[in-house]
Amino acid sequence: MSNQKKRNFQIEAFKHRVVVDPKYAEKTWKVLEHAICEIYNHNASGLSFEELYRNAYNMVLHKYGEKLYTGLVKTMTSHLKEISKCIEAAQGGMFLEEMNKLWTDHNKALQMIRDILMYMDRTYIPSTQKTPVHELGLNLWRDNIIHSSKIQMRLQNTLLELVLRERTGEVINRGLMRNIIKMLMELGPSVYQEDFENPFLEVSAEFYKGESQKFIECCDCGDYLKKAERRLNEELERVTHYLDAKSEVKITNVVEEEMIANHMLRLVHMDNSGLVNMLLDDKYEDLRRMYNLFRRVCNGLSTIREVMTSHIRETGKQLVTDPERLKDPVEFVQRLLDEKDKCDSIIKLSFNNDKTFQNGLNSSFEYFININTRSPEFISLFVDDKLRKGLKGVSEEDVEVILDKVMMLFRYLQEKDVFEKYYKQHLAKRLLSGKTVSDDAERSLIVKLKTECGYQFTSKLEGMFTDMKTSQDTMQGFYGSHPELGEGPTLTVQVLTTGSWPTQPSVTCNLPAEMSALCEKFRSYYLGTHTGRRLSWQTNMGTADIKATFGKGQKHELIVSTYQMCVLMLFNNADRLNYKEIEQATEIPAIDLKRCLQSMACVKGKNVLRKEPMSKDICEDDTFLVNDKFTSKLYKVKIGTVVAQKESEPEKQETRQRVEEDRKPQIEAAIVRIMKSRRTLDHNNVISEVTKQLQSRFLANPTEIKKRIESLIEREFLERDVTDRKLYRYLA
Repeated sequence: MSNQKKRNFQIEAFKHRVVVDPKYAEKTWKVLEHAICEIYNHNASGLSFEELYRNAYNMVLHKYGEKLYTGLVKTMTSHLKEISKCIEAAQGGMFLEEMNKLWTDHNKALQMIRDILMYMDRTYIPSTQKTPVHELGLNLWRDNIIHSSKIQMRLQNTLLELVLRERTGEVINRGLMRNIIKMLMELGPSVYQEDFENPFLEVSAEFYKGESQKFIECCDCGDYLKKAERRLNEELERVTHYLDAKSEVKITNVVEEEMIANHMLRLVHMDNSGLVNMLLDDKYEDLRRMYNLFRRVCNGLSTIREVMTSHIRETGKQLVTDPERLKDPVEFVQRLLDEKDKCDSIIKLSFNNDKTFQNGLNSSFEYFININTRSPEFISLFVDDKLRKGLKGVSEEDVEVILDKVMMLFRYLQEKDVFEKYYKQHLAKRLLSGKTVSDDAERSLIVKLKTECGYQFTSKLEGMFTDMKTSQDTMQGFYGSHPELGEGPTLTVQVLTTGSWPTQPSVTCNLPAEMSALCEKFRSYYLGTHTGRRLSWQTNMGTADIKATFGKGQKHELIVSTYQMCVLMLFNNADRLNYKEIEQATEIPAIDLKRCLQSMACVKGKNVLRKEPMSKDICEDDTFLVNDKFTSKLYKVKIGTVVAQKESEPEKQETRQRVEEDRKPQIEAAIVRIMKSRRTLDHNNVISEVTKQLQSRFLANPTEIKKRIESLIEREFLERDVTDRKLYRYLA
C-alpha cells in the first residue's frame, strides 16, 4: 500500500454557464415570506422545513443574501408592530399575561425561522458582520415592544406596582413576574437595568426611607430590628424568586442604608431598649440580631463595640470603686468573675465570638481592675478562700475552671508582683495551718502562674512546698533520735527557708516551760545535723491542740493558735488575770494579743474565757478568767484564729513599700541588660524598653526608672554622653 500513489482531489467549476431565472429571487423570497407569516400565525404544521431550508440556502448561494436579510427584518418588524397593538390593547392584569404569552410565541417562531435560515446565519451574516437571526429577533422585540412609547412606562409602572403590593402583604403572581423579568434580562443587561432595576432601586429607597422613619418613631429597638431583618429577608427571597441574582447586593444595600445605617446611633442609644438595656437584660437574641444587621453596614460593628466597651468600663468602674463592695474581697472578685462570664456569654452567643469584641472586653477589664490598687490583694484573698474551704466536694474539672477564671483576672493585673507578694503570704498561712483543701489544686495554680510568668515568678512558691516535705522528714528523724519523748507534749516543727517564705518580723513570745524545753531539744538536734544554719522561732505562725477540763468536769480538745495556747496555759496557775499581767507574762505584741483574747472571750460558742466587764472590744483594764460554764456539742472545739483578711492601712503601706523595694533591683537589672546589648541609648528609649521588658510583672514608673539610672551612673555602670545629656553609654 505504501507504493500506491496518493491522488489529490480538486473541485472544478461547471464547464457550461448556469442561467438563473431573473425572477428567481423574488419568487423564492415570496415562498419564504409566506412561511414566516404562517409560523407567526401558528400554521407551521403544513410547511416543509426541508424545502424552505433549501430555498434559503439557494438564495444565499446565488448572492441574494442581502435581499433575504432585509426581507426578514421587514417581515418580522411588521409582525411585531401587530403584536405591539395586541399588548397595548390588553387591560389591567391581562397586560403582563398578554405580553408573556406573545413573548413565548415570538421565541418559538424565532427558533423555527432560525432553523430555516441556518445557512444564512452561518455564512452570509458572519461575512457581512450583520446581527445573527436570534439576536436580531430579540433586538426587534426590544425596539418594537419594550421600548414602544405606549408600553415602556406602563410595563415599568406595572412591575413596580406589583413589587409594592407584595411588600404591603398582597400575594402576587410570582411566576408571571419571573417570566417578564427574565424576558428583560434576555434582551440584554442594559434593558433589565434601565427599564426595571434602576427605577426599582429608587422606589425601594424611597419606600424604606419612609417605613424606617415610621418604625423608629413607634417601635423599641428590638422590634425595629426584627422588622428590619424581616424586610431584608423578604428582599433576598424576592431576588431568589424573580429578580436577577446580581440585583441581590444592590437591593440589600438599599435596605441596609435606609433601615440600619441611617438610624444606627439612634438605635444603639434608644431609651429603655437600646444596646445597653439589651446587655443589662441578657437579650441574647436581640443582640445577635443587632450584630448580624450592623455587620452589613460600614462602621456598624465598631459602633456596637464602642458602646459595649464604654458600658463595661462604666459598670466595672462602679463595681471596683463602690465602698460597700470593697468590704468583702471574696464577693468583690466573685462579682468580677460573674461580670466576665456574662460578657463572655454575650460575645459567644450573640456576637459570633468576634475577636475584636473579645479584645474590647479584655481592654475594658484591664482598665477598671487596675483602677482599684487593692485588686491584686483581693484576687489573692479570693484564691485563699477557695483553697481553704470553697472547693470542698468540687470535682477536679470544676476546680480547674475556677483556677482558669482566676488566671484570667490575674492576666489583667498590671502589678503582678503585688499579687505575688500577697499570694505568697496567704499560701504560707494555708500551708502552715494545714488548711489547704487540695495540694493538687495548689500545685495546679502554681503551674498556671509559671506558664504565664515564667520560672522566676514561682520558684519561691515551689520552694515553700519543698520545705513542707523536708520538714516531715526532719520530724521523723527528730523523734527517731529521741524515743524518750513519746510521753508528754508533742512538737511538730516546720523549718522554713528564709528566702522562700514571706519575711516575717521575728516576734518574741514566752512559751510555756514544757514547750520551751522541747523546742530547745529540737534546736540542738537540728543544728547538730545541719552545719552553718541558724534557727529563729516564728511563734506567731504556729498552732496547738490542748486538752482542757472546765468547771463541771466537761472535757474538750481545743484547737488554737500558739499565742492562744500561751494565754490559756497561764490559767493553770491562776484563776483571774488582767490584760497587763497576760501581756507581761507572754510578751505577745499588743495587736495580736487583743485579737487572740477577743477570739476566746467574745465569740459566742468559742468563749472559753470570760471577760469583765463584758464588751466586744478588748481594753487594757479588762480582767479574764476561765469560763467554767463553757459547753459545746463537739469534743474538738476550734477557736477561730484570724485568717487571711484585708490588710489594715499601715499593713497595706508596709506591703506597698516592700513591693517598691523589690522592684528596684528588677528595674536596674533590666536597664543593665538593655544597655549591655545596645551600648548607647537615649533616655526615652531606655524608659520605653524597660517598661516593655517589665510589663509582664508590673507597670514600671518612669520616675523610678530615672532614679535607678541615676543610681547606676553613680555606681559607674552607665555614663552620660558629654555632648548630649539625654544619651547614656554602657561602661563594661
